[in-house]
Amino acid sequence: MIPLKSQAIQIALTGDWEKAIQLNNEILKEDPKDIDTLNRLAFAFNILGKAKEAKDTYQKVLDIDPANPIALKNLKKLTGGTSPTKASLHIATNMFLEESGKTKIVTLVNTAPKQIVKTLQLGQLLTLSIKRSKIFVLEEQKQYIGMLPDDISRRLIKFLEGGNQYAAYVKSATENDVVIFIREVKRVSKFKNQPSFLVGDKTHLAISSSTKNKVQASEEEDEEAS
Repeated sequence: MIPLKSQAIQIALTGDWEKAIQLNNEILKEDPKDIDTLNRLAFAFNILGKAKEAKDTYQKVLDIDPANPIALKNLKKLTGGTSPTKASLHIATNMFLEESGKTKIVTLVNTAPKQIVKTLQLGQLLTLSIKRSKIFVLEEQKQYIGMLPDDISRRLIKFLEGGNQYAAYVKSATENDVVIFIREVKRVSKFKNQPSFLVGDKTHLAISSSTKNKVQASEEEDEEAS
């Protein structure tokens, strides 16, 4: 029998948010103070446009853990009247369905500090930004999350600068790894016979500590200049 928590996460990956709400509520019957489950439940409510239920659920999290970064961040957005983005509302049952040459599941390199990574949520929309011949991955407030491996960056930069468009979402996030899902949403005619991703593309590429420090320093300089 698959544990309810695993079922709830897998259902969310398919975009069946009504079912996700049902499963998370079942988990809460056993443990009403399960913070991870409460955050998942609130996120599902928000995606479905149920702002009041989402606010109430995030508040329950803060009643248990007043410093919880996910609840603080999302409750602030909701209280400020921010609704789910159009892209978020389009999370569908085929959101993470892989298509050869058009999608890629990638483990980011040189990821942000864990206190930032902890605020990420399944299905959260991300932005791909070209900087210094690399592709940086940012969240909606332009907060740095990580980088694509070099081989994938080099390939995608050509396509992005040529007019192709891509959507990127959080697939999973732990203290050690951030995994994202990238989907090609538009391919211009000049690339019609060129797949965005190759089978041999790496999904993870280690970066030395010295390189990581240099990149972080450069990123801070960019933020100060912006």
